[in-house]
Amino acid sequence: MALALLSSTQFQAGQLVMTQGVNDLVQQGRIEPLSCLRRHLNADWGDLGDSDWQSNDTALRTGQDRLFSSYELSPILTLWIITEWDRSVTTLLLPSEY
Repeated sequence: MALALLSSTQFQAGQLVMTQGVNDLVQQGRIEPLSCLRRHLNADWGDLGDSDWQSNDTALRTGQDRLFSSYELSPILTLWIITEWDRSVTTLLLPSEY
């Protein structure tokens, strides 16, 4: 099911990894990051300002920089997703783990 949801995207995710903090929240059933990952891979950068959106859009076009998304899941919980500039790895992490 997860692969089907990610089959049509704006760019390749590369290897998908998550930090221990994200993994713990998933295991506890506190978050389900698949919808955020789908948004990220479809160039919906989430809760970012205009300049960050523009930077991501430029990086997507040129392939010369990483792609960064931020999703506020609750008033006290934010998920970051970063895809490396060469699109080899996409990491799901909490801001405190950066």
